[in-house]
Amino acid sequence: MVNGVTYSTRSLVPADLPLLLALNNAAVPAVNELDARALATLVQHSHLALAVVHDDAADIALGFAILFVAGADYESENYRWFSARSTDFLYVDRIVVADGHRGRGLGQVLYDTIFGAARRELLAEVLCEVNLQPRNPGSLAFHDRLGFTEVGQLSTKGDTVVVSLLAASV
Repeated sequence: MVNGVTYSTRSLVPADLPLLLALNNAAVPAVNELDARALATLVQHSHLALAVVHDDAADIALGFAILFVAGADYESENYRWFSARSTDFLYVDRIVVADGHRGRGLGQVLYDTIFGAARRELLAEVLCEVNLQPRNPGSLAFHDRLGFTEVGQLSTKGDTVVVSLLAASV
């Protein structure tokens, strides 16, 4: 329960994809833009794909997270950096909360589920990245509150994006 409202997570379903694509692309540059096919492929190959929903409207995703474990066939520069560092992790490829629903604890609900999944699978850490250039101060502060610490930085996309590579022990 967050501020008197009950939210939960559930697995993504194909019917979620059009809304998730809109949420994802509205969050650029915090996440990279995707087309429908790229999002569907990402979800299909992920280890875990979650939606956060209001319990009274569980068919409408208010946010989502897409996660990978070590050993995935995934070409993300950030994922490859983490894979070279560790083999015992749950990687948050993207986490997005709909504009208008941010600041209501939905990111915390998603991360509670993410850390729970990592514990059940006996994984050592949860990994993610947050933009330093262009800067995403809200996400940096949020991840700091969750106990993430910087383990590196990476310049990507032809030096147009610099990310802080973050890790939190499970």
